[in-house]
Amino acid sequence: MKRRFPPLDFDAIRTIPLGDRENKVTVGDLAAPVRAGMRVSELLAGLPNQLAGAELRSFVSDVASAVRGGGVVIAMIGGHVIKVGLAPILIQLMEAGVVHALAMNGSASIHDFELALVGGTSEDVSETLETGEFGMAEETGRLMNEAVARDPAAGMGAALGRMIDDEDFPHADVSVLAAAHRLGVPATVHVAIGTDIIHQHPAADGARIGEATYADFQRFASVVAELDGGAVLNIGSAVIMPEVFLKALTIARNLGRGATDFVAADFDMTRHYRPGENVVARPTSRGGRGYRFTG
Repeated sequence: MKRRFPPLDFDAIRTIPLGDRENKVTVGDLAAPVRAGMRVSELLAGLPNQLAGAELRSFVSDVASAVRGGGVVIAMIGGHVIKVGLAPILIQLMEAGVVHALAMNGSASIHDFELALVGGTSEDVSETLETGEFGMAEETGRLMNEAVARDPAAGMGAALGRMIDDEDFPHADVSVLAAAHRLGVPATVHVAIGTDIIHQHPAADGARIGEATYADFQRFASVVAELDGGAVLNIGSAVIMPEVFLKALTIARNLGRGATDFVAADFDMTRHYRPGENVVARPTSRGGRGYRFTG
């Protein structure tokens, strides 16, 4: 039997006065027009009080409070952070005492090292892969492996930063590793064997690389253990740093070191699973606050 659906009569619908309705957006939430000579603080304050605009202001306020309160701020970075030119900003934040520890994957250390050494980095992979020359730059592989081999127990970040700084690389001023060495800021490098171009060089020594990056993991865990009241920023690392952070955090909590109340934020061009879960959501599920900024 065919069912029939006659049109509803809307005449009996109840309405409410617009003035009685609660609104999620008001004129006070709108953006302020940009003007010549604006300060960064004014630009930030002028962002719309909606979604990421409101979240960004809240994040900045939380990090500022953490710094003023003596909390530790950790910056974890992937290789593209260096490739897209943000090293001078990170150096400035370390010099200003805003970033107290720097952790990175292997590719970030390579781009940082090459920029300091020759003022350039990032090759055309499609072209050099065809000839078997991808990642085969002699100086990069030889010098980075040499730095690690000199004192693997010191950790990879310290070893590379010391070489860049002590041997007066031509562009050491743009190196985050050299700046960390100069400022006494812990800088750790966390590698997965086989993922970085320096692992395919004759000078590579797996035992020393492993010893150096393990020493850095222990040092990083020590920093994470002091994270209560601080902040951790994951910038452009989709896999390595979120995984390393999660393990360091569970070690800290296993040892009774707290690390339960802190700000966690992820910055990337797209949203990835591991940063969202391992940096932002899980670690702050019972305390602290998490942010995600995408774009």
